[in-house]
Amino acid sequence: MEFRLLGTVSVDTFTGPLPLGPAKRRSLLAALLLSANTPVSVARLTESLWDETPPSQARSVIQGHVSRLRALLTGADAAAYGVELVTLTDAYLLRVPESLLDAQRFEELLMMARQQREPGDAAMMLTEALSLWQGPALGGAFIGPPLQAAAHTLEESRLATVEELARTYTVLGEHHRAAAVLRPEAVAHPMRESLAASLIKALYGAGRQAEALDWFHRTRRLLAEELGIDPGRELADAYALILRGGVVADDPVVPVPPPASAPAPAPVAVSASVSAPAAEAPVLAAVAVDPLVRLPLAAAAVVPPAELLPRAPRGFQGRTEELAALSRAAAGEAPVCLITGPAGVGKTALALQWAHHKAAVFPDGRLYADLRGFSETGEPALTDVLREFLPALGVPPRRVPESASAAAALFRTLTERRRLLVILDNARDSATVRALLPGGPDCVTLVTSRHRLEGLIASDAARPVPLDVLEPQDGMALLAGVLGEERVLAEPVAAQRLAELCGGLPLALRVVAARLAGRPGRPLAALAAELADERGRLAYLAVDDTGVAAALRLTVQQLPPDAVRLLARLGHHPGSHVDTYACGALLDTGPADAQATLERLGEAHLVTETAPDRWVLHDLVRLYARDLEPEAGPEALVRALDHLTATALAATDTAEPGGGACFGLPDDFHRPAGVREFADRAEALRWFAAERDDLARAVAAARSAGFHDRAWRIGLLHWPQVVLRVREGWVPLLESALDSARELRDAYAESRVLSLLGWVLTEEGRTTEAVALLETAPELARKADDGPGEVTATINLAVARAQDGDLDIALEDCERAVALARAAGDWHTEMLALQHLARTLLTAGRPDRSLEVVRTALALGPEHEETARRALLLTTAGEARLALGEHEEGVHLLERAADEAEREGHDEGAARALEGLLRVAEKPDHRTRYERAVRRLAREA
Repeated sequence: MEFRLLGTVSVDTFTGPLPLGPAKRRSLLAALLLSANTPVSVARLTESLWDETPPSQARSVIQGHVSRLRALLTGADAAAYGVELVTLTDAYLLRVPESLLDAQRFEELLMMARQQREPGDAAMMLTEALSLWQGPALGGAFIGPPLQAAAHTLEESRLATVEELARTYTVLGEHHRAAAVLRPEAVAHPMRESLAASLIKALYGAGRQAEALDWFHRTRRLLAEELGIDPGRELADAYALILRGGVVADDPVVPVPPPASAPAPAPVAVSASVSAPAAEAPVLAAVAVDPLVRLPLAAAAVVPPAELLPRAPRGFQGRTEELAALSRAAAGEAPVCLITGPAGVGKTALALQWAHHKAAVFPDGRLYADLRGFSETGEPALTDVLREFLPALGVPPRRVPESASAAAALFRTLTERRRLLVILDNARDSATVRALLPGGPDCVTLVTSRHRLEGLIASDAARPVPLDVLEPQDGMALLAGVLGEERVLAEPVAAQRLAELCGGLPLALRVVAARLAGRPGRPLAALAAELADERGRLAYLAVDDTGVAAALRLTVQQLPPDAVRLLARLGHHPGSHVDTYACGALLDTGPADAQATLERLGEAHLVTETAPDRWVLHDLVRLYARDLEPEAGPEALVRALDHLTATALAATDTAEPGGGACFGLPDDFHRPAGVREFADRAEALRWFAAERDDLARAVAAARSAGFHDRAWRIGLLHWPQVVLRVREGWVPLLESALDSARELRDAYAESRVLSLLGWVLTEEGRTTEAVALLETAPELARKADDGPGEVTATINLAVARAQDGDLDIALEDCERAVALARAAGDWHTEMLALQHLARTLLTAGRPDRSLEVVRTALALGPEHEETARRALLLTTAGEARLALGEHEEGVHLLERAADEAEREGHDEGAARALEGLLRVAEKPDHRTRYERAVRRLAREA
């Protein structure tokens, strides 16, 4: 367990971070951790949780947060770590070992670093200390005055540690590393003179004199313009060091004498007030007579910082990691940061939140333009955008060039020497963005788009910051930010349900909050019940001109027709995900053609690739897509069902190559143009395991739409997975398939499903139910002229009767099944019948006859095609040998059976073989292997 204050306030456990919930609960935890092992009064906690007059029920709110926090810690077994949250008379005490608190470990590492004799050892410890920081201190918490002061203190300690690490690198002569450590901090804190001075010396020591001089003049201008002061002694000393060609040392600075053959340099007077040196006079003079350069310099001297930024977003919640990612992406030279994500996910809000919090980093201002790439009103002309940008930079409106190219060139010139933020919101394509990129190396550009804009990544090294939906706790926090924490805490279950129904989409959550805010007496549960109905959900998620459907419509309008067609059909797909083969089936094309269309939807963030060729739709996108072409629903569903059927058949042929088809295909079956191929049995079984839920959804969707001929087939296609994982709860699915077979009055279908369902019930120990069902199956198979089906049904009936204690009739059933399969020349089914005959004979006390039947069965099938069945036969043979007194041979056969079953992932077979071994010849690993197989089977039950 680990408690974090150096970044987002959190509690990390072995199973992941605890779901702390709203910001005020994180504030409470932060206040307790900052005074760990010391009582914190309710009054102090109230100051930490509210920065203005607290509500009358503040104490109750605190008690609620304490109660929830204590429950979370108890659930994470905090007591085992020595962690305890104690209630005192008018205070709370969090007992926590200091080793579990990152802030304490940070201080310990600093102390240890200062005790090191070797600079290299000190550098390692300082680096480790800084690695504990994962973002701004106390992130994700509501920062009341006491916490704000604490966060400031922690940040000051971090910056001092950065400077100490840089000095240590300087002692080691590693000036490049010192500069790399200092530069991002100097960018983030441009008026911290100690940082700037250290960076200047590090750049100079690394041989980057021009950069060092540029950084000094940039800082000097910033201090003059923002604070009206000259550089202090530290900055002046760093500048003087460069001028006199000294050597960078930790302290003091050691000047380097000039070579004997060179004349000594003229003395340079340097004071705390530093002006441009005489050596730079020719350059300044040249600039003064250049009319193309005079304009930006003159403008910079008289124009205040450009500010076109909209207000900060209200009720912004979460996004701590994304804000930190933006800060990382904004480091470096002339970075272009690309915020991408689907409609309504909060791209603009993230950009504006970051921009407002980084105001000090951009002393020359912040520009903003809505490029309206997804608006019904159309995109603004490039010149219209520049007619807003250029006057903000000091160009008189009458001096703005008429042509777009000239205006863009002037914009790049004006921004060459500025530290400026440019936000280009709602960009549709890369070309529009390129024309508006500033020209200066110290400018940062934030671009938001519903498209991935990969062209901008290729041409301008744009750094993508993808934005996903909110986590549930952040979604609830957003609701609390609008409705008030008290209203959300009063109905926490309903609030969580609302966040789930909105799919974590901030736009949807804000619409929900707006609806509830206008009706303060309405319970959250009432709106959650209305949203639960998919048919009206999108209508509820709209107020005035704002809503999810409206936002998605603007995205879809930009798509080509084939992409719209695919999206409409995806709305009717019953599964949780699709691949290129599924999309090819929906479009009646091959997977290669479908790939390009699917990628187009991905670029627009209407689908998301969560793994290679595994694409998902957000629930609200699915509902919107379903309404695009409702009349195409039945055909799209049938194509999706038939694609799943074709793929499952291909997987079955690979997993059980000798098994044969378990049914014929419907007359109107839509055979896909391309069907996935499987390399081997393991890959096919992995597909069945991964697709189990989607196959079950397909059965439910087929039944709901009246496609019963598809429903029972897809249900039956689970059989390779059922054989290996029989206790995994298959009965409801197979009962649903049986209902569809009976709905069709199809004897063939009913017999086939009954046979598999009866076997599963037998394996679950429900033999009376199994016999009752299976007694009708052979007759139904004969009625349908289904010879293999009759054999299988007879075998399964025999197994059920044997387990029910009726061994004589069970033996007759097995003998009948063997004869039927042999007469039909079906060796695969004959082997199955012999396997069960051998097992029943052994149960009946006839081991010699059982052994003969096993030999006959093993002689029928190729070993590589019947591995699971071989394992069961070998187990029966081993037990028969033991019953005959042949101990050594019996043990050998059981060990072979266990090895083969484990190799094939057949836990049932492995458990049977190992159970037999434990009775007669337990070895050290037998018990471990048996318990491991039983545990897996128990999890599957």
